[in-house]
This record gives sequence, structure tokens and C-alpha cells, in this order.
Amino acid sequence: MHELSVAESILNISCDYATRSGASRVTAIDLVIGQLSSIVDDSVMFYWDFVAENSICEGAQLRFTRTPARLQCLDCELEYTIPDQLSPCPRCSSFHVRIVAGEEFYVDSIEIEKEELKTP
Repeated sequence: MHELSVAESILNISCDYATRSGASRVTAIDLVIGQLSSIVDDSVMFYWDFVAENSICEGAQLRFTRTPARLQCLDCELEYTIPDQLSPCPRCSSFHVRIVAGEEFYVDSIEIEKEELKTP
């Protein structure tokens, strides 16, 4: 259910930036989501049309880019990417690791349209 609040946050961020840029409408929003993030693309999309209705973002396409999770072993200092789930260091098998990347979630870019100024 937290995807509803995620969709609302995306809408607020996008509407704010689009309005400040003089947009007449938002056509697409690019999102970056880390592999370890608990955000589910399909769930966000499910709520998107509902929250964006009657806004400058109505009809905007959401585009998702997933970033892989990278860990650093705190015992041997190896930095590695995990395939699907948290796993031990491939060099020394230690679980003493820190997350370097993979928890991010942010709006990367917003595509907008501006109404053309009519000259008399």
C-alpha cells in the first residue's frame, strides 16, 4: 500500500518542477529505483493514473530504470554486485558487508510540453 504514497510523491515532485518550468503538461517521468528498494513498479503504475487524474501529469508515462545492488565486504574490501538477493562476499564468504548502492529511489527526469506563445 505504500506505493500509493510513492505515486503521490512522484506527482508532487513532477507537478512542482513542471509548473516552475512553465509546462502545459508532463508527458513522461523517468524514475530510478534500486534493486534493494521495496518499491514495486507495477503497483506504482496501478496508482499513478488515479493520483495524476486532473493534474498537469495526467497521461504521463512512468519509465522505470532499476539499478543493481552493490555491496562492499568489510573484511576483504571487495565491492561486488549481487544477482537477486543479499549474498555473502564471493571472495571470502563473509556476511560482514555494507550496501554501496541499490537502495536509491528518485525522479531522474521529467519530459514536459509547453504551449506555444501565440503572436498577434
